[in-house]
Amino acid sequence: MRLYPEKLAADLERRLHPVYLISGDETLLVQECADQVRAAARREGCSERVVIDAGDRSFHWRELLDGAGNMSLFGERRLLELRLPSGKPGKEGSEALLAYLEQAADDVLLIVAGKIDRASSNSKWYKAIDGAGVTMQIWPVSGDELPQWLARRAASRGLRIDSEALGLLAERVEGNLLAAAQELEKLALISEGEAINTQAVGAAVANSARFSLFNMIDVALAGRDRDSLRMLHGLRAEGSQPAALLWAIVRELELLRGLAVAVEQGRPPSRAMAEARVWQSRQAAIGAALDRHGSDSCTQLLDLAADLDASIKGFGRGNPWEIMELLMLGIARRGIVSLPV
Repeated sequence: MRLYPEKLAADLERRLHPVYLISGDETLLVQECADQVRAAARREGCSERVVIDAGDRSFHWRELLDGAGNMSLFGERRLLELRLPSGKPGKEGSEALLAYLEQAADDVLLIVAGKIDRASSNSKWYKAIDGAGVTMQIWPVSGDELPQWLARRAASRGLRIDSEALGLLAERVEGNLLAAAQELEKLALISEGEAINTQAVGAAVANSARFSLFNMIDVALAGRDRDSLRMLHGLRAEGSQPAALLWAIVRELELLRGLAVAVEQGRPPSRAMAEARVWQSRQAAIGAALDRHGSDSCTQLLDLAADLDASIKGFGRGNPWEIMELLMLGIARRGIVSLPV
């Protein structure tokens, strides 16, 4: 069955399933959910933990089946932990996973995987795990969701923190949940039960934001122009190169233009996004961009991206970073932003 992370603890209280697949690229949340399964397995008598790393160069899928076939030294239940960084087992791995499930061993299998794409989530092996146990896909916490996430986590640790302080904390740690968790632990230690305000956050919290390229694009698509520029400046300060950012921006603009054409032809935005296989977690941001942009404005923005490409390569006019700022503003705002003469 498919389970949301916030429901995992309650489900583990009821029973321990024979197999768990926890996937995603939000390292902190994946690790915490896996820790909950490990703790539940220990409570249920899994006294031995066997780790199998599919990312190791010497790994062979036979190890999984051999591990399942080998009895524990004392005949006790075990937790078999399979690490699958790529999120894709391939043909041989798919067959091994299906064979493992058919054995119906008394052990518990925990698969900790990287992000699972849409094709893999529709595969036979994934559906078999979903039918035999639990599948859980963990999505990144967006900038809009981060203050609420921080508030819940702070409350769970007995911290009292006002809304302005939460906003400042969210800005400082945006895109890095591990840093967010660490900063909350630090605040818990120094607050000594007192309410936390912006001054306390400003004094204690390092500027540890990880300005993710894809987060920046989603923020711009959502219409948050100032935040998108702040994240662009952060990427620049971290040493990112304009050419490395441009390909992802162009890809999103081409997707947006295709969706705009479909909407102009009469398709509802939700249907157009479903046909384009836009992830559910991104539909709000892209839907907001479709409210602002049609195919013409997307074409104009792609023309501006071409100017940026020329500037990066040295045969176009203008400063690449300044043109990229115009491009991000053009995505985030209603209307067309052109390169100044």
